[in-house]
Amino acid sequence: LNGSRERDGASNGSDSKKLKVEEAPPSRVLHIRKLPNEASETEVIALGLPFGKVTNILTLKGKNQAFLEMGTEEAAITMVNYYTTVTPHIRNVPVFIQYSNHKELKTDAGNQRTQAVLQAVSAVQSGGSPSSDVQEALAATSSPVLRIIIDNMFYPVTLDVLQQIFSKFGTVMKIITFTKNNQFQALLQFSDPVNAQQAKLALDGQNIYNSCCTLRIDFSKLVNLNVKYNNDKSRDYTRPELPAGDGQPSIDPTVAAAFSKDSNSLLGKIPGALNPLSAAAAAAAAAGRVALAGQTGSSGVLLVSNLNEEVSNTRPNTTRVYGDVQRVKILYNKKDSALIQMSDANQAQLAMSHLNGQKMYGKIIRVTLSKHQTVALPRDGLDDQGLTKDYANSPLHRFKKPGSKNFQNIFPPSATLHLSNIPQDVTEDDLRLLFSNAGGTVKAFKFFQDRKMALIQMSTVEEAIQALIDLHNYNMGGNQHLRVSFSKSTI
Repeated sequence: LNGSRERDGASNGSDSKKLKVEEAPPSRVLHIRKLPNEASETEVIALGLPFGKVTNILTLKGKNQAFLEMGTEEAAITMVNYYTTVTPHIRNVPVFIQYSNHKELKTDAGNQRTQAVLQAVSAVQSGGSPSSDVQEALAATSSPVLRIIIDNMFYPVTLDVLQQIFSKFGTVMKIITFTKNNQFQALLQFSDPVNAQQAKLALDGQNIYNSCCTLRIDFSKLVNLNVKYNNDKSRDYTRPELPAGDGQPSIDPTVAAAFSKDSNSLLGKIPGALNPLSAAAAAAAAAGRVALAGQTGSSGVLLVSNLNEEVSNTRPNTTRVYGDVQRVKILYNKKDSALIQMSDANQAQLAMSHLNGQKMYGKIIRVTLSKHQTVALPRDGLDDQGLTKDYANSPLHRFKKPGSKNFQNIFPPSATLHLSNIPQDVTEDDLRLLFSNAGGTVKAFKFFQDRKMALIQMSTVEEAIQALIDLHNYNMGGNQHLRVSFSKSTI
């Protein structure tokens, strides 16, 4: 290997301008630099495992480098492309991967230890049981704690759903769920790091339900989770005596029971887990056209209480972010409360999970599922003082079209709002003024390239909620209605 280009300027794993200019063409042999001194062969092999079969490895211990040979060039290309966007780490140290000039690795076939490690790791990848040696090696590469991010969370994902999915790979000891950067995340601790490694390899990038709820999995730097409460946000399965704390009740089991089986989604592949929504059922249910089988007892009606009576009205804009609102009714004897009927129970559950406990017009609102199955309209000729509104035939529903991309842009309330359907002649100053007049302070603004969309950041989440209520479907002239939703991005 002495004549290889990788050696030039990188003998100690250092960055080299020459390396960046003279980038090698794609090859199934990859050159890995800046390895920590204590890195093992198994840890290097683990970098390639998610992308395909690893056929050979050569480590250059004194130079903190290694060469990894993949089974195919396609696997190597996929691996390099992935690690271009997500920096790989070994023992919490970032390492660097590029194509090698070598098209294959010619190493001493008599290196029995290397071959044994490759064979054992391949067995694990094929679904076999790892030997004790490989278990120890895999354990050294990772923490027993996984960090899980859920993308495109159109349907609620609960702590219990995560436990059922991940327990197929080993004993789940603890789970903590939370929202960070406007995304649902979880920390999940296995009893053994090997189980965490196997779960990550099998589940990273998989969808829990068809076309949504995508798992993004990485190892946490934590090696042990400290759980104080057993509730719907956190759970220590080794300590059932822990108090519930301030947690809310878990998801209604009838919502989970309503999911019909579909072998193409992740939960359908795991025996004994919850059955998911099929793509067709999800689209139809989201459009409000069918009731899901077995959904008796699951209401599509929300009870929203502790509203500010001075400003509460029958405009349903906040809940419209999470589904199509059919009807709204302010309670006659309790004007700080309202019933809101969504298209289906899943949309109601989603709205409840994101809006319960949010601050709106100075008051913390409470959102729960109602015992009512529908919101009744007033009888003919009966004046209910405008307390009930029917939006079933509104042309402004976001989720009427099955498979709409709106399903993929549902996020928790945040200070940053996404604006779309902006007329060409509307300027940044126009939009800043419009949102300032809604009673908030605009902190930042950014147009997208086509200027039909933009991000606007308010000073608080409460101000953003108020602006969305006031300005979603705002007529910008020429019957062009502004679309406003919460964004996961920041400016």
